[in-house]
Amino acid sequence: MSPLPGAAAPRSRAARAFMLISLSLALLAAQPRAVMAESTLIAVAANFAETAETLAAAFAAETGHDVTLATGSTGKLYAQITRGAPFDVLLAADRERPRRLEDEGHAAAGTRRTYATGQLVLWSPDPARIGADGEKTLARGDFDHLAMANPELAPYGLAARQALERMGLRRALRDKIVMGQNIGQAFSMVATGNAALGLVAGSYVASTRNTAPGSSWAVPEAYHDPIRQDAVLLAHGAENAAARAFLDYLHGDAASALIARSGYGVEQPR
Repeated sequence: MSPLPGAAAPRSRAARAFMLISLSLALLAAQPRAVMAESTLIAVAANFAETAETLAAAFAAETGHDVTLATGSTGKLYAQITRGAPFDVLLAADRERPRRLEDEGHAAAGTRRTYATGQLVLWSPDPARIGADGEKTLARGDFDHLAMANPELAPYGLAARQALERMGLRRALRDKIVMGQNIGQAFSMVATGNAALGLVAGSYVASTRNTAPGSSWAVPEAYHDPIRQDAVLLAHGAENAAARAFLDYLHGDAASALIARSGYGVEQPR
């Protein structure tokens, strides 16, 4: 039987429509990152800025999400968040501020977790300045200035103050102490020669950007409270897929390995 006149046309149109739909789906599948990509604004404690830059680049390459970083002292970032700054995630240099943000309703409950533990280090660009016992170096007091971060704003500054108290040197050195608003500023004071010594983050000393590794002494952990650095999803980023994905990535194996190489400790999941 011959096909009815015009019968082929509908089948042809249906076939063409099916092919177009299939092609569109194939194109979408081939470019999922471009279609699903979102942007997120991450607030980062100054001591972790360099490592965060590397993590953000690797995360963007893997997921297609765009990450913008804003750095500063944890205290200042906390204040900005409570005043409505549009950050999606906070990578703090302590545990206290993320906990307070969670309690105060500025962060998503149940998202707070330690991503790194810091090391306080006495450092000088002078290779001969610090011996095997940094405590003796400090006790001699034969230097002009000792740089540290502000204890009221930066957890590394609080750890430095606790360490000086533990060594019985806080009063003796008080006229030599100069403070930065964050640990990055304290490191810069020493790197530029404005202070002979500094109680700084070990990650700064270990950084490939540090062109004068000089001499250093790791302050015993027993001399200060642990510097556990917590990350938390903020209320502004609760519905942001890129923010949640970044937190997941931060706690993954690849990110943990990079964090460890950057001079931090990494807590194992419980």
